[in-house]
Amino acid sequence: MKNKIFMYLFFFAVLFIIFQYMNEKSIFENQERKIESLTQKQKEADSLANLQEERIGELNYFNLMGNDDAMTYLERLGMEAADVQNMVRDKILDMNVAPGGNPLVPVESIEGTMQINKIKFLNHRWIIAEFSDGDNWGEVLIEYFFDQNNELSIERLDEVLYVN
Repeated sequence: MKNKIFMYLFFFAVLFIIFQYMNEKSIFENQERKIESLTQKQKEADSLANLQEERIGELNYFNLMGNDDAMTYLERLGMEAADVQNMVRDKILDMNVAPGGNPLVPVESIEGTMQINKIKFLNHRWIIAEFSDGDNWGEVLIEYFFDQNNELSIERLDEVLYVN
């Protein structure tokens, strides 16, 4: 009788150990899947962040504030790039109130006046600007520079017109 009790206890212990092993194995496998899933999500997030950084770098490539050489050029003249941007932008936008529209826009409007709406600084010399009268629009390439007396000079280089 004593042997049978020990045998039953032994079988019960073996079954309990097998149950514990299977339970721990499933918990371990579940945790491994979660870790792999989180690792994959982290890799995807890192890849997306890298792509966004590359895209931002591409967008800022032709930009005064992202161009070290252009900023250095302006600093040699004793000017800050942000101040130059503000000064040039203000001068161009102030030209919008001129009679007949902005003189940098070579096209006369049929309805209203052509005005420059958006300005993007490409570097320390050039700007691309978008203009419109509400129906027709276009883009103009503008050159700006400072002479020996740091006087600002602005002139139109070329334009393109899109007709509605």
